[in-house]
Amino acid sequence: MKAAYLTHKAGAEALIFGDQATPAPKAGEVLVRVHATAITPSELDWYPTFHLASGAERPFPIVLGHEFSGVIEALGAEATGFQVGDAVYGLNDWFANGAQAEYVVAPASMLAHKPVTLDHTHAAAVPISALTAWQGLFEKARLQRGEWVLVHGAAGGVGQFVVQLAKQHGAHVIATASAANKAFLQALGADAVIDYRSTRFEKAVSNIEVVFDAVGGETLERSWSVLKPGGRLVTIAASSADSAEPRVHDAFLLVRADGGQLAEIGRRIDSDALRVMTAGAFPLQSVHVAYHHAERGGKQGKVVLEIIHQN
Repeated sequence: MKAAYLTHKAGAEALIFGDQATPAPKAGEVLVRVHATAITPSELDWYPTFHLASGAERPFPIVLGHEFSGVIEALGAEATGFQVGDAVYGLNDWFANGAQAEYVVAPASMLAHKPVTLDHTHAAAVPISALTAWQGLFEKARLQRGEWVLVHGAAGGVGQFVVQLAKQHGAHVIATASAANKAFLQALGADAVIDYRSTRFEKAVSNIEVVFDAVGGETLERSWSVLKPGGRLVTIAASSADSAEPRVHDAFLLVRADGGQLAEIGRRIDSDALRVMTAGAFPLQSVHVAYHHAERGGKQGKVVLEIIHQN
């Protein structure tokens, strides 16, 4: 199969487009013919990218991209819930090779049927972002109706789902973003949008029940002061994963795959309750251009790689 892969530990500039062996599904897994996969630039800084679950270093070549949309090509033994030919979307194991390739293997439990109202390109941008928003709001923050939520990085891949899900849950949603994204976020349901370039959010809001941080750094540090007593902060900034500060470490969320949650998210997408935006699509052969575009930031959603099959 054709794939984009790394032969040594490096950044996206070292990705090679070439031939790799097609993987085979094990028990409980399916083989997916990939049609699209979304780019997460921070994946190059994740521990699982270059390590196995045992802690040993992962062998090269390494294929990135763990969220995808495609069609089931084959079923491993004991894989249930799907049939060959089903259109699916989802995630695969962080410690395994990903979906920047014509084929990927994934546990059937990490997949759901693709929303029928989305093409593969848009569906591929959903799994990590939507699951992160869902788990951050409803599991980690335990969001309640009527609470106030402050969302940093609201126009990004995760942020757009946080805004929509929080609003649908009955929260009052305040987003921080650039002025250029104000109308976009208001259309998604944000009650107020703070231009982070002209206004320090801590001067504009206080007594917030939930802060959802997708930015990290100084933005995260300034966020503690706006929480009311008993308020909850969730951060997905990669730099927070190994923080020596207990409250930051405790606030960090690493998304997990969940086919059941993806199925519910898909139902909401198909009922037009959730909108999905992408920030551009590129063929897999143009992986370097795609990463450059994604790393520039300021996007409404994720950049997607499309896989064109020759047969």
